[in-house]
Amino acid sequence: MKAKITEPKYLTGFILVTTLFFMWGLSYGLVDVLNKHFQEALQISKAQSGLIQAAYFGAYFVVALPAGIFISKRGYKSGIIMGLSLYALGALLFVPASIVMNFYFFLFALFVLALGLGFLETSANPYSSALGNPETAEQRLNLSQSFNGLGQFIGPLIGGMFFFKTVAPDAQGNFDAVTLTYVVIACAVVGLIFLFLKTPLPDLRLLESERDGANAKTHHASMWSHKEFVTGVITLLFYVAAQVGVGAFFINLTVETWPNATSQNAAYYLSIAMLAFMAGRFITTALMIKINAVKLLCIYAIINTILCAVILIGCNYISVIAAIGIFFFMSIMFPTIFAMGVKNLGSHTKMGSSYMIMAIVGGAILPYFMGRLSDAFGTHYSYGLPLVCFLIVVAYSISYRKLAA
Repeated sequence: MKAKITEPKYLTGFILVTTLFFMWGLSYGLVDVLNKHFQEALQISKAQSGLIQAAYFGAYFVVALPAGIFISKRGYKSGIIMGLSLYALGALLFVPASIVMNFYFFLFALFVLALGLGFLETSANPYSSALGNPETAEQRLNLSQSFNGLGQFIGPLIGGMFFFKTVAPDAQGNFDAVTLTYVVIACAVVGLIFLFLKTPLPDLRLLESERDGANAKTHHASMWSHKEFVTGVITLLFYVAAQVGVGAFFINLTVETWPNATSQNAAYYLSIAMLAFMAGRFITTALMIKINAVKLLCIYAIINTILCAVILIGCNYISVIAAIGIFFFMSIMFPTIFAMGVKNLGSHTKMGSSYMIMAIVGGAILPYFMGRLSDAFGTHYSYGLPLVCFLIVVAYSISYRKLAA
């Protein structure tokens, strides 16, 4: 008989923490729209716009280890409060950035915001994973991440409706809606801070030490002796690189391969892609009741490799449809790889999670190179880089049982 996804005593904590997944999904969905918006409003190249992802996901690399140390000493709840505080501060920095109208000031605001998200992900991913039976860790994390998909769906909708709406003679007019959006987000995040401060959450430190003690004979002394963890970190780096790259240049791909599409239309198509992403998480979380998560990861990665190859051909309409398909099959990759990597770490879970979050730096690297390829040859050629990343996910899923033995 299958274990429940979570237990009644953890339900309130699980629901509250799941709201965080929505909030950083919303932020990420807006970043992909900002990529194209900055190209037009600030007259920057595709390669330069890739610096948005470099600042955003580079922050994860910078903050992950400090966040892990902080959470180990102060607990998950303190880590969440710190993350939300930095999130609100970064969002509010959009106000002076829009006054100065300097691209690098916007990058700094996104960097600070993403420092907060790094804290949140270092806290919430293992927290959600641990709130119940270890056998259902992948299901639990995928369910939480489904609401991350909802945020990623709503983000491009907001961006499409407001960011491209006003074609102003000056760049300042184009940023009023952007600034207002981030101020509203900051207010919502401040509300969450007060909610978390007032709500008692389960302290999982005792639970983790109990589980670690129960498995002392099977757990190695060092997390680095867990091959499934080490290769999981590497695999997650390449997967996040693929996910971020696919999203960052989706609007460019649509404008170039869907006849008569505008940037605003393309932002709506990106919302459709994010809807597919969200649907993939809910549908696949249900499928995991019957089908092993590792097997599903392998199948989905193979399909995405094929879809990237289809985009490389550069056919009108078909390339965009294939890219939307990629979002559906990417849906469960991050939470599944994350849970697979840390599930056997016991008391090392917090620090192991930090290294997993550091792997998100892959998203800071690949978009720049995809932008260079897009500037030189066309956006569809740049999807050869995510293709290679998905092949690495295939290799990890095939070898996982042997690595974890």
